[in-house]
Amino acid sequence: MSPRKTPKRTWIIGASSGIGEALAERLAARGEEIILSARNTEALDTICKRLKGRGHRVLPLDVSDGPAVARSAIWLRDTVGPLDRVLFFAGAYTPMKLGQIDLGDMGRIIDTNLKGAFYVVEAALPVMAEKGQIALCASVAGYRGLPNGQPYAATKAGVISLATSLRAEHGDRLDIKVINPGFVKTRLTDKNGFEMPMMITPEKAARAIARELDSKRFEIHFPKGFTRMVKLLALLPDGLYFNAVKGMR
Repeated sequence: MSPRKTPKRTWIIGASSGIGEALAERLAARGEEIILSARNTEALDTICKRLKGRGHRVLPLDVSDGPAVARSAIWLRDTVGPLDRVLFFAGAYTPMKLGQIDLGDMGRIIDTNLKGAFYVVEAALPVMAEKGQIALCASVAGYRGLPNGQPYAATKAGVISLATSLRAEHGDRLDIKVINPGFVKTRLTDKNGFEMPMMITPEKAARAIARELDSKRFEIHFPKGFTRMVKLLALLPDGLYFNAVKGMR
């Protein structure tokens, strides 16, 4: 498969709200053909109608259904051709404390955030255009375990690890990226009952991602002022780290 000229074919999974929705609008505005996937068909249809440009499609999908993800990727390959970008933004989150975890919610979060990412990677690899791109959205919450952050943080740590392995195995053929946002105002962060520093809008998040998608960087993280502080915190020796996060319990 040889590289094609623009427009790029971009499959955004988790496109019905938040960062995925905002990024779909931004990439469509710069000429990419967008395939919108999520469970909420009505929301996807509404978003698709307002995207600039042409060639956009809606493909309803539940990422926790592995066979459905595989069928969707094959259908896209056979219908529209090889994909230039696959961007994974599907996510589930419920605030929980260890010792009080709702096992049903835990399973849903793991199925969506981590197993869903694996399903998408396995389905996408055979249908990518030469020098195509796979980008997985994790979180700075995955850098190191935080109080009251499970099981969400564990799934995001898993996504970071998955993206790293994917880059090591397929980085010669494909552009692999991991996206680690700080706090972005979405339906997920609306569940938090604490003050979230340096929170940004989905539109600002989409602008930061779009600016770096075609860079040579492996990790896209933002807002930089916040994510750099979290990176430094995660690098502390164990004793200093656990003392630093005591106030978050």
